Amino acid sequence: MTTHYPLMIADYTASANDKITVTAPFDDSVIATLDAADANAVEMALTTASDLFNDKSKWLPAAQRIAILEKTAALMREQFDELVIEAAREGGKPFNDSRVEVERAIDGVLNCIECIRTGHGTEIPMGINPASEHRMAFTRSEPIGVVVAVSAFNHPLNLIIHQVGPAIATGCPVIIKPAEDTPLSCYRFIALLRKAGLPDEWCQALVVSDLDVATQLVTDNRVGFFSFIGSASVGWMLRSRLAPGTRCALEHGGVAPVIVEADADLKDALPLLAKGGFYHAGQVCVSVQRVFCHKDIVKLVATNLADMAKKLVVGDPTQPETEVGPLIRKREVERVHNWVSQAIKDGAELLTGGEIKGNCYEPTVLLNPPADSIVSTKEIFGPVICVYSFDNVDDALNQANALPFAFQASVFTKSIDNALHAYKHLNASAVMINDHTAFRVDWMPFAGLRHSGLGVGGIPHTYHDMQIKKLMVLKSTKI
Repeated sequence: MTTHYPLMIADYTASANDKITVTAPFDDSVIATLDAADANAVEMALTTASDLFNDKSKWLPAAQRIAILEKTAALMREQFDELVIEAAREGGKPFNDSRVEVERAIDGVLNCIECIRTGHGTEIPMGINPASEHRMAFTRSEPIGVVVAVSAFNHPLNLIIHQVGPAIATGCPVIIKPAEDTPLSCYRFIALLRKAGLPDEWCQALVVSDLDVATQLVTDNRVGFFSFIGSASVGWMLRSRLAPGTRCALEHGGVAPVIVEADADLKDALPLLAKGGFYHAGQVCVSVQRVFCHKDIVKLVATNLADMAKKLVVGDPTQPETEVGPLIRKREVERVHNWVSQAIKDGAELLTGGEIKGNCYEPTVLLNPPADSIVSTKEIFGPVICVYSFDNVDDALNQANALPFAFQASVFTKSIDNALHAYKHLNASAVMINDHTAFRVDWMPFAGLRHSGLGVGGIPHTYHDMQIKKLMVLKSTKI
């Protein structure tokens, strides 16, 4: 029997007219159904969160927030296997990679606790001129207000931790709208927060089937902070419609470039490039997509990547042996295939892959697609690596920088001078030296630039963004 989930809105008991069906991306089997929020449900969630924030007597003290998050991490550890299977089944990320995601998620909750314990205000210098004599000034941190978070499908648990965890840590009431394709990990996490002692009204979760209802949630003037992870077209549109005063953070995608110099250690580099490009079937916003190789090694790099791609096990993400799972939707498989086919027509050489396998797409390596081909200019979000030849590294850097996207990039070289040159000239918020573009730990800054986003992600950075620094100036002749 299919499990059904009601809306996770505090004290909301009405049965929704619309339902959302969650299917497994690998075989389209039905996993669950969920109530979809209508305008009345969204209004109730916003009213509950706003009233809670505006009544400071109901704010949760830091010690209580720490205790709740500690208990939540412990409960996640107890339900580790269930969380792994849930994430793999609904999101399509292979079992072993989903295990890593759950480990990261638990560590992320603990990171939120550390943010509370180490957060502090700042003394503002006074008494340093006649105007500031007999005064003392300092700041304290307070929650910014109601947080509304809209999340993406590709990391169905860990992305929720990045958006909800800091909100709980700061003391902001939060309403989370997970991706309609992968809401179950989110609902499970919210249930664990509540089991750990978080009152229901502090964290509410809902899905919608009507875009106007979603827009109502995001653009309401009671929203203090809007957190968005998803496509650039949707994120920038929603930002343009935010109420005055609503702060926001947007995390979109990139078309991540890699520079491979002639002196690169290929024994180390090639497995990293393959992992960075084919991990989660390329459905990662900083996935390796464009690999610019010196002409002396380009064929070697491309053919070795193709050999590695051929050996990857493609299939059911819930099976431990699977290395590449499905794309999230059938239409995404078809889109990736159309992009690859067009690139081949444009002149790219197909070294391996290029075929649909059910709801999966074969790991694909293309050699020298034209610079204006769609696979060279848009985020493919699929298991496709494009390899290009260069003679002069500055030409490669210019091509890497030619797009309106900038996120993470990398360079492989044994030369510190080559590494520093690439670091200086790449348009990116982070440049990895001898590592793939998808490297991340959850406490480091994670920021899309230009079309790729706004603000800085990473748990401590989001924690900071969800607060205000409230100043006190104390005047006394005894100071």
